[in-house]
Amino acid sequence: MNILDKIVADKRNEVELKKSLIPASQLEQSNLFERSGQSLASALRKSNTGIIAEHKRRSPSKQTINQNTNVGLVARAYENAGVCGMSVLTDIKYFGGSLEDLLLARASVTMPLLRKEFIIDEYQILEAKANGADVILLIAAVLSKHEIKAFSELAKSLDLEVLLEVHNEEELHKSIMPSLDMLGINNRDLKTFNVSLDTSKHLSALIPDDFVKVSESGISSIKAIKELKEYDYQGFLIGENFMKAENPGKAANAFIQNLVK
Repeated sequence: MNILDKIVADKRNEVELKKSLIPASQLEQSNLFERSGQSLASALRKSNTGIIAEHKRRSPSKQTINQNTNVGLVARAYENAGVCGMSVLTDIKYFGGSLEDLLLARASVTMPLLRKEFIIDEYQILEAKANGADVILLIAAVLSKHEIKAFSELAKSLDLEVLLEVHNEEELHKSIMPSLDMLGINNRDLKTFNVSLDTSKHLSALIPDDFVKVSESGISSIKAIKELKEYDYQGFLIGENFMKAENPGKAANAFIQNLVK
């Protein structure tokens, strides 16, 4: 059983427990359910930097990245640094995140927020909307084509954008459909955790131009972003590089200033 299989198995148990405690009807009564979403896809199209900054305390490959952050302060600092949007990890067991992080970020900023989660049930999409997300992540490696279609169409009906993440050609071919806004290429192999930007470069030509192309994982230099822009990428998800700094917002600000020089 690889790490992705373990995460998904645990996630199924977690979601079943949550459903028994908080019914979907209660999520739909949240004040944030009526909120109009902010478009991350539009922000990326208009931006000359394309940075999506992430809030991530730890990960299966790095036990501790930054356990001492205040997510609201980080969100505000990221927004002030001029990022296009923020990705908020909400998985507790493997990444040290929570839905409360998403809620606190939402209370602190107006920029688009992505709920970064292993979504395997429609219930989690309602949770994302109820807690202030503008965008959800769907991971092709853990979903069937039918699930990607059903989940992305539900998201659209709730005024949520969809970033679909793929790791290889096979996942990309099964996933392309009109209910997606952004296609993310994850440069990290989720089975081995090895990272290579060649994954983004290789798959770029296979993504239709209707979708905003996002490169994820292993992006830690200005050089990497300039290289990926040559392959028509408009979005760059950066987590660890900022989060390992004592002040992630300050790190993001310095990075963006260098990028626009």
